[in-house]
Amino acid sequence: MPLPTTAREVRLTAAPAGLPAPEHFALVETALPAPGPGQVLVRNRAFLVFPGLRTLIGGEVAGLPLPPIRPGRALFGPALGEVLAAPADGPLRPGRLVTHLHGWRDHVVGDSTDFTPVDDSLPDPVALLSPGSAGYGGLTRSAGVRAGDVVLVTGAAGAVGTVAGQVARLLGAARVIGTTGSPAKAARLTAELGFDAVLVRGAGPIREQLAEAAPDGIDVLLDTVGGEQLTAAVDAARPGARFALVGALAGQLAPDRLGGSSPATVDTFRLLTRGVTVRGFRGQDHPDLEAQWRRQFGDWLRAGRITFPWTAVAGLDRAPQALPQLIGGRTFGATIVEL
Repeated sequence: MPLPTTAREVRLTAAPAGLPAPEHFALVETALPAPGPGQVLVRNRAFLVFPGLRTLIGGEVAGLPLPPIRPGRALFGPALGEVLAAPADGPLRPGRLVTHLHGWRDHVVGDSTDFTPVDDSLPDPVALLSPGSAGYGGLTRSAGVRAGDVVLVTGAAGAVGTVAGQVARLLGAARVIGTTGSPAKAARLTAELGFDAVLVRGAGPIREQLAEAAPDGIDVLLDTVGGEQLTAAVDAARPGARFALVGALAGQLAPDRLGGSSPATVDTFRLLTRGVTVRGFRGQDHPDLEAQWRRQFGDWLRAGRITFPWTAVAGLDRAPQALPQLIGGRTFGATIVEL
């Protein structure tokens, strides 16, 4: 069959004054060049919508490994695709599934080195789009979950949190507590994912809810939110508690900020007197983590000991609404656009 000569991609059309909305994005058709030497043509099957896009769109990217997204530029992110054309002397062949960072479009041409062949480590290739390695790394490398720990996972209904809560249990946690933004999500976290208790934003001060759910305090925090929830976690910390910070959604998704800051008030006297360890987790500091996580994730998935929750967005036509839906809390687990 003839190779496609055009592609559709989602572009940022204007810099939002606050949070991104559907009107700030457009689906645009653009010319697709023929693959040159050492290049491949890939048809995307699915891509991940991740909240960090808000930071890239806001432009506050100091210290981040990704560039800002300016008006007129296409969005990007983790994607799963199928090779349509590849050099005869290269490592890829037509029909091979690959992962890459050229999401938010239906076709892409790029250097073959930008694309990673999919192996059989996971039973469903879509699970390769899970950002669960951040939660796994935070729990194993930064916090070091131990048998019997009481673990708090903030943002528990998100892409990282839904997996991290299950991982904490598999690592030996005696009690796993989550936070989320709605009673409906809280019910799913307890019924489907085995959380022992879930705190709901807006149902009362988080500090008071946490004191009721963990009257003796917490040993581990896997934090994707920051803000009030980090403040409450410090107040509930047991002696020797270990905190892993893997996200800062309270500031990242604040309409009066640009996504690159997330202030929180914490009791430093309590951190000091209780010997609490607070570590920010960065995947680039652990180059061996992704492969380790993929093997462990695959084993747990095949054994039925863990699930990969995700919300499907059907088709590239609906992709401009996907990031606002995620920011608005209208998805559960990872948000993935299927093409």
